Amino acid sequence: MRIEKMDIRKTSEVSLTTYLLDNSTQFANITDRPAVLILPGGGYYHTSDREAEPIAMAYLAEGFHAFVLRYSVGEASSFETAFNDGEKALKWLKDYAAQWGVNKDKIAVAGFSAGGHLAAALGTMGTIRPNALILGYPCILSGISLAFSIPSVDNEVDDQTPPTFLFTSFEDARVPVKHSLRFMEALHQNNIPFESHIFQSGRHGLSLAKPLTSSGMKQLIDSDFSKWFDLTVSWLHRLFGEFPAE
Repeated sequence: MRIEKMDIRKTSEVSLTTYLLDNSTQFANITDRPAVLILPGGGYYHTSDREAEPIAMAYLAEGFHAFVLRYSVGEASSFETAFNDGEKALKWLKDYAAQWGVNKDKIAVAGFSAGGHLAAALGTMGTIRPNALILGYPCILSGISLAFSIPSVDNEVDDQTPPTFLFTSFEDARVPVKHSLRFMEALHQNNIPFESHIFQSGRHGLSLAKPLTSSGMKQLIDSDFSKWFDLTVSWLHRLFGEFPAE
């Protein structure tokens, strides 16, 4: 595996980390791979480690290249700055697709909480759009308490918005389920395919909902909620196609 950290801005805190699987003659059926660009949450105050490398490792194990974007955060920043970081990272994935062995027509952006807002913005407002969105307990609506003000991205859904997978929980008190419901309604109105899973239990910020991402706290473990990951892999294979095996 090739890991490289590339600075998006002059500060190393805003960066794109690449996790690229190695080629091998034993993977002769794979010439290039789909990729997942991961945007951790953190209320736009920080980017969560729990929603960064562990998510990348999980997708790598399923044969995807993975990338983690540490975008601009903090009260001194702005949505426009973070959005520009996201657009630059997505452009890099497209521009370096051949070098990195990425299928540039099979790039998903997976965002969590505030990262879900940024992912949804890239899928609705971006000049370069991803080919799929995965939104985990995403912030969608303005007015929620974050490091800076954000636009309501449900108002930005158009006919160029990519197919979307959403997951959240009924019990999420930090980002109420209405955020996801509003985005789903906008997708439906624009005839954009989507799949959604609203789990009954689960607090905000569960990440993989497994012990390895729990920080040692039982409330961040939920075996039912953890099923979101396998569901996204199945969905991506239906959308992008499986690795060939004839």
